[in-house]
Amino acid sequence: MSKKDRIIKKVFDFTLALFGLLVTWPIILIAWAIASIETKSNGFFLQKRVGQNGKLFTIIKIKTMKDMPGGTVTTVLDKRITKSGRFFRKYKIDELPQLINILKGDMSFVGPRPDVPGYADKLRGEDRIILSVKPGITGPATLKYKNEEEILAKVKNPVKYNDEVIWPDKVNINKEYVKNWSLKKDIKYILKTLKG
Repeated sequence: MSKKDRIIKKVFDFTLALFGLLVTWPIILIAWAIASIETKSNGFFLQKRVGQNGKLFTIIKIKTMKDMPGGTVTTVLDKRITKSGRFFRKYKIDELPQLINILKGDMSFVGPRPDVPGYADKLRGEDRIILSVKPGITGPATLKYKNEEEILAKVKNPVKYNDEVIWPDKVNINKEYVKNWSLKKDIKYILKTLKG
């Protein structure tokens, strides 16, 4: 991405995130309250993720599980997922607080999903181009694996399948995204995400 491309993407992200937060803050507040009551803890899920250039940042989401140890691969059959959590995940409400991450400059609307330490920070060679951009709420890899939890629920060893099949494929998809970035494609990915 050129310097001009990065400026365009940054202005687009900030403007859309500010508008999005102004519209959705009541939903975020209600979801936080429900999650707080159901999990008997802070309704916001805070976790360290690997961001641009390998720098760690704290991602903000609505809590959807009673206990969320860092880096654990979850599936739709996970008994720790709360009733409200299933609803929040289905309609992507748990992702809304990430608008704050975008305004802070930690994330973008579109880009590779931010992973926990142990994945993205171990990328080598050409694969590290993924870390040259800010991680996103959605993107081509996210859309392809929007039913990732269901896929993992059907295999005997979810962690192994994720590490050996899903993760390498995501890396390849994300590399192509960075190499061929355009604002038009970003808008297309956002619209596809909104359509479900």
